[in-house]
Amino acid sequence: MTHSLSYRLLRVALVVFGTVMVLLYPLAAVWPSGWAWHDGAPHESRYFMMIVGLYATLGLFLVVAARRPEAHLSLIWFAACSSAVHAGIMAVQALSATHHRGHLWGDVPALLLVAVVLAVLVRAAGLGQTSAPKAQ
Repeated sequence: MTHSLSYRLLRVALVVFGTVMVLLYPLAAVWPSGWAWHDGAPHESRYFMMIVGLYATLGLFLVVAARRPEAHLSLIWFAACSSAVHAGIMAVQALSATHHRGHLWGDVPALLLVAVVLAVLVRAAGLGQTSAPKAQ
């Protein structure tokens, strides 16, 4: 079976985004103003470590979903929708707190990129589009 370019790009996006999510902790260590919400080392915040655990888990599942995206649509849509919601909340919070403005250039655009790319590629690949059930 041959797959469309959109399908292949979706698979790549799932692996790339999943890998970045798994690497959230090192990203925060290298660029704390863009990825961490606290001063000090990433492990010094219990909240941040909870987020790292959630995103690392989601990232691993997205990598697994890349094998057969059509079998994992609810997970992919969760990743897209929750990323958009997270970005919106984070943008509002970053604008209201001067010392968190770095997030407007770090994780806010990253989360929006995840949301938009996954949504566009799922649609472009024609996944999840079913016809209405036929009346009997």
